[in-house]
Amino acid sequence: MLPTFLVIGMIAVVTVYLIIIYNNLVALRENIKKNWSNIDVLLRQRHDELPKLVDTVRQYMQYEQETLDKVMQARSAVHTAQSSGDIAGLGAAETQLRAGLGRIFAVAEDYPDLKANESFQHLQARITSLEESIADRREFYNESVNNNNIRIEQAPDVFVARWFGFEAAQLLEFSEEETADVDVGELFADKATT
Repeated sequence: MLPTFLVIGMIAVVTVYLIIIYNNLVALRENIKKNWSNIDVLLRQRHDELPKLVDTVRQYMQYEQETLDKVMQARSAVHTAQSSGDIAGLGAAETQLRAGLGRIFAVAEDYPDLKANESFQHLQARITSLEESIADRREFYNESVNNNNIRIEQAPDVFVARWFGFEAAQLLEFSEEETADVDVGELFADKATT
């Protein structure tokens, strides 16, 4: 009788261990979804604020239409990537959008009336705050993705992950343009030539 209880006990221990692994993998996957949802909310808020900023800026910047158009095109690309769940496309579109916003804010320095406009100041502060929040949430998202991707490749989790179809998630990365220093002088030189 002792060997039967021993075998049943070992099966029970292994089963409980596999259940714990499964539950941990589910928690990691759901944490990725939660962190993505947090980014998604911020992207939607910024998506709603950008047309207001462009309209405010358009009233003052007669010669900056190309810059404004690029921001709106990038906004559309972000929305498309976001809607389709294309993480790589979102990273590229975010890079374009952030570069365009940087140009708008830099060029605004040459328009004292715009800089003094209360609506512009409010929108600039709001979008800057959203940008900072997106960067923070992106860090949490990427940390969750990294934890998930490591766990589904480590033994013994890899066996449970493969058995139940857990997959690696994709990091939200921006191109090197995003992390490069902005040459403000070049931005103003572009303005002078238009």
